[in-house]
Amino acid sequence: MHEIRFGRKLVMFGTMAVQTVFSMLQAFSPNWEIFCVLNFLVGLGQISNLVAAYVLGSELLGKSIRVIFATLGAFIPYAIGYMALPLVAYFIRSWSMLLFILSVSGVLYVPLWWFIPESPRWLLIKGRVKEAEGLLRHAAKKNGITPPDVLFSDVELEDMKAKSKQTHSIIHLFKTRNIRAITLINLLVWMILTAEYFSLSLNTPNLHGDDYLNCFFAGAIEVPAYIASCLLLQRFSRRFSLSSTLFLGGIVLFFIQTIPSNLAAISTVLVMIGKFGTTTAFAIVFVYTSELYPTTVRNMGVGLSSMASRVGSIISPYVFYLGIYHEFLPYILMGTLTVFSAILVLFLPETNNIPLPETIDQMQKIKRLKCGSTHRYHYCFYKNGTTGETNMVVSKRVEI
Repeated sequence: MHEIRFGRKLVMFGTMAVQTVFSMLQAFSPNWEIFCVLNFLVGLGQISNLVAAYVLGSELLGKSIRVIFATLGAFIPYAIGYMALPLVAYFIRSWSMLLFILSVSGVLYVPLWWFIPESPRWLLIKGRVKEAEGLLRHAAKKNGITPPDVLFSDVELEDMKAKSKQTHSIIHLFKTRNIRAITLINLLVWMILTAEYFSLSLNTPNLHGDDYLNCFFAGAIEVPAYIASCLLLQRFSRRFSLSSTLFLGGIVLFFIQTIPSNLAAISTVLVMIGKFGTTTAFAIVFVYTSELYPTTVRNMGVGLSSMASRVGSIISPYVFYLGIYHEFLPYILMGTLTVFSAILVLFLPETNNIPLPETIDQMQKIKRLKCGSTHRYHYCFYKNGTTGETNMVVSKRVEI
């Protein structure tokens, strides 16, 4: 949430420092209680760092490359690290030494401070027009493009100045019926999706075969999953891409109970297919959520959704304890919830080929939900059937 006040870049590197420092200290924990406290602080830095980095990249890059960054660029390195973890852990059996070596890698990112710029969108919202203009001209020069002499007209500057005086809080994510419905659906989808993702990941030791190999395969399956998410986002609508992958990740879990006990390897394959669908959906939901919210509350929207996902990750270790009552109950529960979330996604508005909204008024309307509004103006987007261009129309609205 602090990115709104301090900027994406400062928060991204600040939270990275928090994650790295407390991870190092965690390796020297004298007891379990101290370990848990430090682990809580590491989690604060890690999740905030992920959200800030993702939002910054989404706002810096253009539409043509944003999807590739949000899927392949942001998550393929995560999958590579996932696959490397069992390899490193196989040779370093001491948990404290393993944790310390992994945490030191955070120091490698320090030089990036001088290469990664602040978000021009955030600078404009904050009224820092000259800084934003400087970044845009520098980017144009790097891309071999000659920018116009005047990037922003007087009317645009006055509008930006007015917007810079506006303040937004988490309450704005629930202020209107439209954004409230979008936020509530996002919270449920993120929580269920993360619960299934980590439930399947943490269940790796219970699968048939070697623990280290199973962990490697669980990471390896994420590489084609992220490639699939990129292809889906480029060729299909956001709503279809997310709903279909959630449905795949959920429905396949129902078939595990039909596999005979002497064919445990097939159960492992089905779990990996479920992990594939869930991982694909995980990459897509980041893109979709960041496009649903406007610049003024985008980081809060993604951040609150990520916070809801942490509820799912807290629940996930306990899901498979349900197996005490019925062997396949965990899979039935997670499959049912995931299919339910796939249905919920169908009510969200489509954002494919739609410009990123700047204000709450410009947000797309949720399906089958009429929204009352007290704003004088209504923004709507439409696609020109002849030219294929997406245009925005501003119309006057009667107060109700």
